[in-house]
Amino acid sequence: MAENPAYPVGLRLTGRKVVVLGGGQVAQRRLPALIAAGADILLVSPEATPSVEAMADAGEITWERRPYATGDLADAWYALIATSDTEANTAASAEAETHRVWCVRSDDADQATAWTPATGHSEGVTVAVLTTDARGRDPRHTAAIRDAVVEGLRDGTLVAPHHRTRTAGVALVGGGPGDPDLITVRGRRLLAEADVVIADRLGPRDLLAELPPHVEVIDAAKIPYGRFMAQEAINNALIEHAKQGKSVVRLKGGDPYVFGRGMEELHALAEAGIPCTVVPGISSSISVPGAAGIPVTHRGVAHEFTVVSGHVAPDDERSLVDWPSLAKLTGTLVILMGVDKIGKIAETLVAHGKPADTPVALVQEGTTAAQRRVDATLATVGETVVREDVKPPAVIVIGAVVGVGPQTSA
Repeated sequence: MAENPAYPVGLRLTGRKVVVLGGGQVAQRRLPALIAAGADILLVSPEATPSVEAMADAGEITWERRPYATGDLADAWYALIATSDTEANTAASAEAETHRVWCVRSDDADQATAWTPATGHSEGVTVAVLTTDARGRDPRHTAAIRDAVVEGLRDGTLVAPHHRTRTAGVALVGGGPGDPDLITVRGRRLLAEADVVIADRLGPRDLLAELPPHVEVIDAAKIPYGRFMAQEAINNALIEHAKQGKSVVRLKGGDPYVFGRGMEELHALAEAGIPCTVVPGISSSISVPGAAGIPVTHRGVAHEFTVVSGHVAPDDERSLVDWPSLAKLTGTLVILMGVDKIGKIAETLVAHGKPADTPVALVQEGTTAAQRRVDATLATVGETVVREDVKPPAVIVIGAVVGVGPQTSA
Protein backbone atom coordinates (compact mmCIF):
# COMPACT_ATOMS: atom_id res chain seq x y z
CA MET A 1 0.00 0.00 0.00
CA ALA A 2 1.32 3.44 -0.92
CA GLU A 3 2.27 5.73 1.96
CA ASN A 4 -0.16 8.54 2.65
CA PRO A 5 1.11 11.84 1.22
CA ALA A 6 2.31 14.60 3.50
CA TYR A 7 -0.18 17.33 4.34
CA PRO A 8 1.24 20.69 3.22
CA VAL A 9 0.94 23.62 5.59
CA GLY A 10 2.66 26.95 6.19
CA LEU A 11 4.03 27.49 9.69
CA ARG A 12 3.81 30.96 11.21
CA LEU A 13 6.81 31.02 13.53
CA THR A 14 7.15 34.70 14.40
CA GLY A 15 8.20 34.95 18.04
CA ARG A 16 7.82 31.20 18.55
CA LYS A 17 10.56 28.92 19.83
CA VAL A 18 12.40 26.84 17.27
CA VAL A 19 15.17 24.47 18.32
CA VAL A 20 17.97 23.52 15.95
CA LEU A 21 20.25 20.67 16.97
CA GLY A 22 23.58 20.68 15.14
CA GLY A 23 25.50 23.59 13.68
CA GLY A 24 26.76 22.07 10.45
CA GLN A 25 25.90 22.50 6.79
CA VAL A 26 22.24 21.51 7.20
CA ALA A 27 21.72 24.19 9.84
CA GLN A 28 23.62 26.70 7.73
CA ARG A 29 21.20 26.13 4.85
CA ARG A 30 18.01 26.13 6.92
CA LEU A 31 18.67 28.86 9.48
CA PRO A 32 18.31 31.89 7.15
CA ALA A 33 14.70 30.99 6.31
CA LEU A 34 13.88 30.43 9.99
CA ILE A 35 15.44 33.78 10.84
CA ALA A 36 13.46 35.45 8.05
CA ALA A 37 10.29 33.88 9.47
CA GLY A 38 10.92 35.71 12.75
CA ALA A 39 11.40 32.58 14.84
CA ASP A 40 13.00 32.66 18.29
CA ILE A 41 15.82 30.25 17.49
CA LEU A 42 17.85 28.21 19.94
CA LEU A 43 20.84 26.41 18.44
CA VAL A 44 22.26 23.56 20.49
CA SER A 45 25.60 22.29 19.23
CA PRO A 46 29.18 22.01 20.51
CA GLU A 47 30.46 23.44 17.24
CA ALA A 48 29.18 25.41 14.26
CA THR A 49 30.29 26.47 10.81
CA PRO A 50 31.72 30.00 10.53
CA SER A 51 28.50 31.17 8.84
CA VAL A 52 26.32 29.80 11.63
CA GLU A 53 28.65 31.28 14.24
CA ALA A 54 28.29 34.65 12.50
CA MET A 55 24.49 34.40 12.87
CA ALA A 56 24.95 33.88 16.59
CA ASP A 57 27.44 36.74 16.87
CA ALA A 58 24.94 39.01 15.10
CA GLY A 59 22.25 38.11 17.62
CA GLU A 60 20.03 36.41 15.04
CA ILE A 61 20.06 33.13 16.98
CA THR A 62 20.93 31.99 20.50
CA TRP A 63 23.71 29.41 20.55
CA GLU A 64 24.35 27.06 23.47
CA ARG A 65 27.71 25.37 22.85
CA ARG A 66 26.93 21.86 24.08
CA PRO A 67 25.44 18.54 22.92
CA TYR A 68 21.71 17.81 22.97
CA ALA A 69 20.18 17.09 26.37
CA THR A 70 16.74 15.80 27.28
CA GLY A 71 14.37 18.72 27.76
CA ASP A 72 15.85 20.90 25.02
CA LEU A 73 12.64 20.68 23.02
CA ALA A 74 10.38 21.79 25.85
CA ASP A 75 8.03 24.58 24.75
CA ALA A 76 9.31 24.39 21.17
CA TRP A 77 6.95 24.72 18.24
CA TYR A 78 9.30 23.29 15.65
CA ALA A 79 12.59 21.41 15.71
CA LEU A 80 15.32 20.75 13.18
CA ILE A 81 17.46 17.77 14.16
CA ALA A 82 20.72 17.71 12.24
CA THR A 83 23.56 16.46 14.40
CA SER A 84 26.13 13.81 13.42
CA ASP A 85 25.16 11.70 16.48
CA THR A 86 22.49 9.16 15.45
CA GLU A 87 21.66 8.25 19.05
CA ALA A 88 21.15 11.90 19.97
CA ASN A 89 19.00 12.42 16.88
CA THR A 90 16.83 9.42 17.81
CA ALA A 91 16.43 10.62 21.40
CA ALA A 92 15.57 14.16 20.27
CA SER A 93 13.09 12.80 17.75
CA ALA A 94 11.41 10.78 20.50
CA GLU A 95 11.23 13.88 22.71
CA ALA A 96 9.64 15.82 19.87
CA GLU A 97 7.02 13.08 19.49
CA THR A 98 6.30 13.16 23.22
CA HIS A 99 5.87 16.95 23.29
CA ARG A 100 4.02 17.03 19.95
CA VAL A 101 6.67 19.21 18.36
CA TRP A 102 6.83 19.12 14.59
CA CYS A 103 10.26 17.73 13.87
CA VAL A 104 12.46 17.57 10.77
CA ARG A 105 15.26 15.05 10.88
CA SER A 106 18.11 15.34 8.39
CA ASP A 107 19.56 11.85 8.84
CA ASP A 108 16.31 9.84 8.66
CA ALA A 109 13.31 11.49 7.03
CA ASP A 110 11.13 8.41 7.64
CA GLN A 111 11.46 8.94 11.40
CA ALA A 112 10.55 12.62 11.19
CA THR A 113 7.08 14.11 11.72
CA ALA A 114 7.69 16.85 9.15
CA TRP A 115 9.61 17.27 5.92
CA THR A 116 11.27 20.39 4.59
CA PRO A 117 10.06 21.15 1.06
CA ALA A 118 12.18 22.59 -1.70
CA THR A 119 11.19 26.26 -1.55
CA GLY A 120 11.60 29.34 -3.69
CA HIS A 121 10.19 32.85 -3.78
CA SER A 122 8.88 35.22 -6.43
CA GLU A 123 7.26 38.59 -5.71
CA GLY A 124 5.39 37.67 -2.54
CA VAL A 125 4.72 34.05 -3.55
CA THR A 126 6.41 31.10 -1.85
CA VAL A 127 6.65 27.92 -3.87
CA ALA A 128 7.09 24.72 -1.83
CA VAL A 129 7.50 21.31 -3.50
CA LEU A 130 7.10 17.97 -1.68
CA THR A 131 7.19 14.52 -3.21
CA THR A 132 4.16 12.33 -2.43
CA ASP A 133 5.95 8.99 -2.28
CA ALA A 134 8.52 8.49 0.47
CA ARG A 135 10.14 5.62 -1.42
CA GLY A 136 10.78 7.79 -4.44
CA ARG A 137 11.95 10.94 -2.69
CA ASP A 138 14.66 12.62 -4.71
CA PRO A 139 15.71 16.08 -3.49
CA ARG A 140 17.22 16.88 -6.87
CA HIS A 141 13.90 16.18 -8.57
CA THR A 142 11.88 18.35 -6.18
CA ALA A 143 14.48 21.12 -6.45
CA ALA A 144 14.27 21.00 -10.25
CA ILE A 145 10.48 21.30 -10.13
CA ARG A 146 10.78 24.18 -7.66
CA ASP A 147 13.25 25.98 -9.92
CA ALA A 148 11.05 25.54 -12.99
CA VAL A 149 7.98 26.93 -11.23
CA VAL A 150 9.82 29.88 -9.69
CA GLU A 151 11.48 30.77 -13.00
CA GLY A 152 8.11 30.61 -14.73
CA LEU A 153 6.58 32.95 -12.16
CA ARG A 154 9.48 35.34 -12.40
CA ASP A 155 9.50 35.66 -16.17
CA GLY A 156 5.70 35.54 -16.47
CA THR A 157 5.44 32.34 -18.51
CA LEU A 158 3.44 30.49 -15.86
CA VAL A 159 0.81 33.20 -15.42
CA ALA A 160 -2.10 33.37 -17.83
CA PRO A 161 -2.09 36.69 -19.72
CA HIS A 162 -5.44 37.84 -18.32
CA HIS A 163 -4.18 37.14 -14.79
CA ARG A 164 -0.95 39.07 -15.10
CA THR A 165 -0.77 42.06 -12.83
CA ARG A 166 -0.34 45.16 -14.95
CA THR A 167 0.20 48.42 -13.14
CA ALA A 168 0.03 51.66 -15.08
CA GLY A 169 3.33 53.47 -14.95
CA VAL A 170 6.87 53.15 -16.20
CA ALA A 171 9.72 50.83 -15.31
CA LEU A 172 13.23 51.92 -16.23
CA VAL A 173 14.84 48.53 -16.74
CA GLY A 174 18.56 47.97 -17.13
CA GLY A 175 18.86 45.16 -19.66
CA GLY A 176 22.50 44.36 -19.02
CA PRO A 177 25.38 44.23 -21.50
CA GLY A 178 23.64 42.36 -24.31
CA ASP A 179 23.31 38.68 -23.46
CA PRO A 180 19.57 38.19 -22.78
CA ASP A 181 20.38 35.86 -19.88
CA LEU A 182 22.09 38.73 -18.04
CA ILE A 183 19.00 40.83 -17.45
CA THR A 184 17.83 40.70 -13.82
CA VAL A 185 14.97 38.43 -12.81
CA ARG A 186 12.85 41.45 -11.93
CA GLY A 187 13.56 43.11 -15.24
CA ARG A 188 12.52 40.01 -17.15
CA ARG A 189 9.30 39.73 -15.16
CA LEU A 190 8.37 43.36 -15.81
CA LEU A 191 8.97 42.81 -19.52
CA ALA A 192 6.53 39.89 -19.42
CA GLU A 193 3.90 42.17 -17.82
CA ALA A 194 4.38 45.14 -20.16
CA ASP A 195 1.88 46.63 -22.59
CA VAL A 196 4.49 48.86 -24.24
CA VAL A 197 8.27 48.47 -24.46
CA ILE A 198 10.42 51.40 -25.56
CA ALA A 199 13.79 49.86 -26.30
CA ASP A 200 17.28 51.23 -26.81
CA ARG A 201 19.48 49.97 -29.62
CA LEU A 202 21.92 48.58 -27.05
CA GLY A 203 19.30 46.72 -25.03
CA PRO A 204 19.10 42.91 -25.13
CA ARG A 205 17.25 42.64 -28.46
CA ASP A 206 16.65 38.88 -28.23
CA LEU A 207 14.23 39.43 -25.35
CA LEU A 208 11.87 41.41 -27.58
CA ALA A 209 11.16 38.31 -29.65
CA GLU A 210 9.74 36.61 -26.53
CA LEU A 211 7.07 39.25 -25.97
CA PRO A 212 3.41 38.40 -26.73
CA PRO A 213 2.01 39.77 -30.03
CA HIS A 214 -0.17 42.38 -28.31
CA VAL A 215 2.84 44.15 -26.75
CA GLU A 216 3.77 47.33 -28.62
CA VAL A 217 7.53 47.52 -29.13
CA ILE A 218 8.92 50.95 -29.96
CA ASP A 219 12.48 51.49 -31.13
CA ALA A 220 13.66 54.57 -29.23
CA ALA A 221 16.00 55.42 -32.10
CA LYS A 222 13.03 55.68 -34.48
CA ILE A 223 10.71 57.87 -32.42
CA PRO A 224 9.88 60.89 -34.60
CA TYR A 225 11.62 63.79 -32.94
CA GLY A 226 10.04 66.70 -34.80
CA ARG A 227 10.89 69.86 -32.93
CA PHE A 228 11.99 67.91 -29.86
CA MET A 229 15.45 66.83 -28.86
CA ALA A 230 15.76 63.04 -29.00
CA GLN A 231 15.65 62.59 -25.22
CA GLU A 232 12.67 64.90 -24.86
CA ALA A 233 10.80 62.87 -27.48
CA ILE A 234 11.51 59.66 -25.57
CA ASN A 235 10.33 61.26 -22.33
CA ASN A 236 7.09 62.34 -24.00
CA ALA A 237 6.51 58.87 -25.42
CA LEU A 238 6.91 57.34 -21.95
CA ILE A 239 4.48 59.85 -20.43
CA GLU A 240 1.92 59.53 -23.23
CA HIS A 241 1.66 55.73 -23.02
CA ALA A 242 1.63 55.70 -19.21
CA LYS A 243 -1.20 58.26 -19.12
CA GLN A 244 -3.23 55.87 -21.28
CA GLY A 245 -3.17 53.45 -18.35
CA LYS A 246 -0.54 51.19 -19.86
CA SER A 247 2.34 49.38 -18.21
CA VAL A 248 5.44 50.74 -19.92
CA VAL A 249 8.96 49.35 -19.82
CA ARG A 250 11.86 51.52 -20.90
CA LEU A 251 14.41 48.84 -21.79
CA LYS A 252 17.92 50.23 -21.65
CA GLY A 253 21.32 48.69 -22.19
CA GLY A 254 23.54 48.14 -19.16
CA ASP A 255 22.35 50.05 -16.12
CA PRO A 256 19.87 52.98 -16.38
CA TYR A 257 22.09 55.25 -14.31
CA VAL A 258 25.47 54.52 -15.93
CA PHE A 259 25.57 56.91 -18.90
CA GLY A 260 21.99 55.86 -19.62
CA ARG A 261 20.07 59.11 -18.95
CA GLY A 262 17.86 57.20 -16.57
CA MET A 263 17.69 60.07 -14.11
CA GLU A 264 16.58 62.48 -16.84
CA GLU A 265 13.70 60.17 -17.65
CA LEU A 266 12.86 59.71 -13.98
CA HIS A 267 12.69 63.48 -13.49
CA ALA A 268 10.41 63.91 -16.51
CA LEU A 269 8.08 61.19 -15.26
CA ALA A 270 8.02 62.64 -11.75
CA GLU A 271 7.09 66.08 -13.10
CA ALA A 272 4.24 64.48 -15.04
CA GLY A 273 3.03 62.58 -11.96
CA ILE A 274 3.81 59.19 -13.48
CA PRO A 275 4.89 56.44 -11.04
CA CYS A 276 8.24 54.97 -11.96
CA THR A 277 10.19 51.90 -10.90
CA VAL A 278 13.95 51.72 -11.47
CA VAL A 279 15.41 48.27 -12.02
CA PRO A 280 19.22 48.30 -11.92
CA GLY A 281 21.09 46.37 -14.58
CA ILE A 282 24.48 44.76 -14.93
CA SER A 283 26.78 47.48 -16.22
CA SER A 284 28.86 46.73 -19.30
CA SER A 285 31.74 48.57 -17.64
CA ILE A 286 32.36 45.53 -15.44
CA SER A 287 30.61 42.64 -17.13
CA VAL A 288 32.05 43.03 -20.63
CA PRO A 289 35.70 43.05 -19.50
CA GLY A 290 34.87 40.04 -17.32
CA ALA A 291 33.35 38.19 -20.26
CA ALA A 292 36.58 38.82 -22.19
CA GLY A 293 38.76 37.44 -19.39
CA ILE A 294 39.75 40.80 -17.92
CA PRO A 295 39.17 41.55 -14.21
CA VAL A 296 38.87 45.28 -13.60
CA THR A 297 40.72 44.74 -10.31
CA HIS A 298 43.26 42.11 -9.35
CA ARG A 299 45.29 41.60 -6.21
CA GLY A 300 48.73 43.14 -6.57
CA VAL A 301 47.86 44.71 -9.91
CA ALA A 302 44.98 47.16 -9.54
CA HIS A 303 43.20 48.32 -6.42
CA GLU A 304 40.74 50.63 -8.13
CA PHE A 305 38.97 51.13 -11.41
CA THR A 306 37.49 54.26 -12.95
CA VAL A 307 34.65 54.32 -15.47
CA VAL A 308 34.66 57.21 -17.93
CA SER A 309 32.46 58.31 -20.79
CA GLY A 310 34.45 58.84 -23.96
CA HIS A 311 31.64 60.27 -26.07
CA VAL A 312 33.41 63.63 -26.28
CA ALA A 313 37.12 64.12 -26.93
CA PRO A 314 39.45 65.36 -24.17
CA ASP A 315 39.91 68.71 -25.91
CA ASP A 316 36.16 69.24 -26.35
CA GLU A 317 34.87 72.10 -24.20
CA ARG A 318 31.90 69.94 -23.21
CA SER A 319 34.12 67.33 -21.56
CA LEU A 320 33.73 67.02 -17.78
CA VAL A 321 36.54 64.46 -17.40
CA ASP A 322 39.81 65.38 -15.70
CA TRP A 323 42.06 63.47 -18.10
CA PRO A 324 45.37 64.74 -16.60
CA SER A 325 44.37 63.31 -13.22
CA LEU A 326 43.28 60.02 -14.77
CA ALA A 327 46.69 59.70 -16.40
CA LYS A 328 48.30 59.67 -12.96
CA LEU A 329 46.17 56.84 -11.57
CA THR A 330 47.73 53.38 -11.30
CA GLY A 331 44.47 51.43 -11.45
CA THR A 332 42.23 50.37 -14.31
CA LEU A 333 40.52 52.82 -16.63
CA VAL A 334 37.33 51.67 -18.35
CA ILE A 335 36.01 53.82 -21.18
CA LEU A 336 32.50 53.53 -22.59
CA MET A 337 31.32 55.11 -25.84
CA GLY A 338 34.86 56.01 -26.79
CA VAL A 339 35.73 53.98 -29.90
CA ASP A 340 35.87 56.94 -32.28
CA LYS A 341 37.71 59.11 -29.73
CA ILE A 342 40.20 56.55 -28.39
CA GLY A 343 43.11 57.84 -30.47
CA LYS A 344 42.81 61.32 -29.01
CA ILE A 345 42.16 59.92 -25.54
CA ALA A 346 45.31 57.77 -25.70
CA GLU A 347 47.40 60.72 -26.85
CA THR A 348 46.10 62.83 -23.97
CA LEU A 349 46.82 60.16 -21.36
CA VAL A 350 50.36 59.66 -22.66
CA ALA A 351 50.93 63.42 -22.79
CA HIS A 352 50.09 63.64 -19.10
CA GLY A 353 52.36 60.83 -17.99
CA LYS A 354 50.67 57.51 -18.71
CA PRO A 355 53.28 55.10 -20.16
CA ALA A 356 52.81 54.60 -23.89
CA ASP A 357 53.18 50.83 -23.51
CA THR A 358 50.20 50.61 -21.13
CA PRO A 359 48.05 47.65 -22.32
CA VAL A 360 44.67 48.38 -23.89
CA ALA A 361 41.86 45.97 -24.77
CA LEU A 362 38.79 46.76 -26.84
CA VAL A 363 35.88 44.36 -26.38
CA GLN A 364 33.28 44.74 -29.11
CA GLU A 365 29.70 43.43 -28.73
CA GLY A 366 30.60 42.06 -25.30
CA THR A 367 28.66 39.04 -23.91
CA THR A 368 26.95 38.42 -27.27
CA ALA A 369 27.68 35.81 -29.93
CA ALA A 370 29.51 38.52 -31.90
CA GLN A 371 31.94 39.36 -29.08
CA ARG A 372 35.54 39.93 -30.06
CA ARG A 373 38.55 41.32 -28.27
CA VAL A 374 41.31 43.41 -29.82
CA ASP A 375 44.46 44.21 -27.85
CA ALA A 376 46.82 47.15 -28.26
CA THR A 377 48.77 49.70 -26.22
CA LEU A 378 48.19 53.40 -25.70
CA ALA A 379 50.80 54.02 -28.38
CA THR A 380 49.08 51.81 -30.97
CA VAL A 381 45.39 51.81 -30.09
CA GLY A 382 44.45 54.66 -32.45
CA GLU A 383 45.77 52.88 -35.53
CA THR A 384 44.63 49.47 -34.26
CA VAL A 385 41.00 50.56 -34.05
CA VAL A 386 41.12 51.66 -37.69
CA ARG A 387 43.06 48.64 -38.95
CA GLU A 388 40.85 46.12 -37.11
CA ASP A 389 37.68 48.04 -37.94
CA VAL A 390 36.47 48.10 -34.33
CA LYS A 391 32.91 49.38 -34.18
CA PRO A 392 30.64 50.49 -31.32
CA PRO A 393 29.46 49.25 -28.98
CA ALA A 394 32.81 48.41 -27.48
CA VAL A 395 34.20 48.68 -23.97
CA ILE A 396 37.80 49.88 -23.70
CA VAL A 397 39.98 48.71 -20.82
CA ILE A 398 43.28 50.43 -20.08
CA GLY A 399 45.75 49.10 -17.53
CA ALA A 400 47.88 46.18 -16.40
CA VAL A 401 44.80 44.00 -15.77
CA VAL A 402 44.51 43.56 -19.54
CA GLY A 403 47.38 41.08 -19.38
CA VAL A 404 46.28 39.19 -16.25
CA GLY A 405 43.91 36.65 -17.78
CA PRO A 406 43.98 34.50 -20.90
CA GLN A 407 43.39 36.41 -24.10
CA THR A 408 40.16 35.57 -25.92
CA SER A 409 40.55 37.54 -29.12
CA ALA A 410 38.34 36.45 -31.99
